[in-house]
Amino acid sequence: MGKILIKNIKGLVQHGENLPKIRRGAEMKTLPILENAFLALEDGTIVAYGSMDDWGGITDWRDLEVIDAEGKYVLPAFCDSHTHTVFAKSREEEFVDRINGLSYEEIALKGGGILNSARKLAEMSEDELFEQAMERINRLKSYGTGALEIKSGYGLSVDAELKMLRVVKRLKQESGIAIKATFLGAHAFPVEYKENHRGYIDLIINEMIPKIGEEGLADYIDAFCERNYFSVDEMAEILEAGAKIGLRPKVHVNQFSALGGIKKAIELNALSVDHLEELADEDIEALKDSTCMPTILPSCSHFLSIPFGDARRLMDNNLPVALASDFNPGSTPSGNLQFVWSLACVKMKMTPEEALNALTINAAYAMDLSETHGTISVGKQTPILITKEIPSLAYIPYAFGDQHIERFIS
Repeated sequence: MGKILIKNIKGLVQHGENLPKIRRGAEMKTLPILENAFLALEDGTIVAYGSMDDWGGITDWRDLEVIDAEGKYVLPAFCDSHTHTVFAKSREEEFVDRINGLSYEEIALKGGGILNSARKLAEMSEDELFEQAMERINRLKSYGTGALEIKSGYGLSVDAELKMLRVVKRLKQESGIAIKATFLGAHAFPVEYKENHRGYIDLIINEMIPKIGEEGLADYIDAFCERNYFSVDEMAEILEAGAKIGLRPKVHVNQFSALGGIKKAIELNALSVDHLEELADEDIEALKDSTCMPTILPSCSHFLSIPFGDARRLMDNNLPVALASDFNPGSTPSGNLQFVWSLACVKMKMTPEEALNALTINAAYAMDLSETHGTISVGKQTPILITKEIPSLAYIPYAFGDQHIERFIS
């Protein structure tokens, strides 16, 4: 990649040294922006930044690319801490079912939803899954995503879950961005285990998890803790088994109901609890005493017409918030975090600054990437985004249908 100098930047966003790993509560309104700035990169690492007024010039112009960013903003790439980017086929037929009045849960009960994706994935080769996922990741990068968490969970068998995670391992090596892998075998109960929950949980614990450990296929473990899916006790048993091979929990909770999963996940050292469309007082209290990142997925709420997570309530209780896409074929067929930024502002009443903190600093924390991503700081390797010429940073969530990223540098 060599050396890059970006000069005449209208606004250098989220810059600084010794910045916090998390912004919470009222701090989420804080967003440092340096006007008329420069940024220097070498082999993908930030080596210098500052005001053009203080720039003393450069002495070595060899192998240097100079970019004039007049009228444009430069910011750290978004981190997407919750996705299902590896999948086989789209599910637009269920989209039509919902238009015709069926709920997400009703579609699942008649064999659609997650089980539909699992059937399709079982028929697809590892190479096909990899090629499709790479195409999606390249599209996500064009929208500004510079770090990605990818879950399994559309396999629901030993072979298919391992196949998914092997694809993610290849994506880590070839995508050009930071990727974290999450084992989500506990996404749903396969048809053959519908009346035998114990049998499937034993399969996860006794066969899937040991093989994942042997091949080093995952960083985290997840479970869908929800009515008609996995109970709090079932989730806890699975997360505890994953912890024995070093997998930290990142958990689906409170999408349709508050069952107590947040408190239990925190007790089990969860890095994040994700969805949170429903939120009880005891969930807030449990989060206050934790290092767990509450993560909200507004695109899912938009697409399923379910409540949006109450980010304001979390922030009013001095808690942090991260935002993620939930990119998947069933409930969020878009991974565009510029759109997530807009939904957070329009539907959740987050300010543009709060929402960008939720997509950068706090989202990096939710992926264990605080040392490398989330801010423009010397020594970090976060990909860099250059916007098109725009009147202000708030224009990005304001003009929600447009593509505002001109260049992605990694």
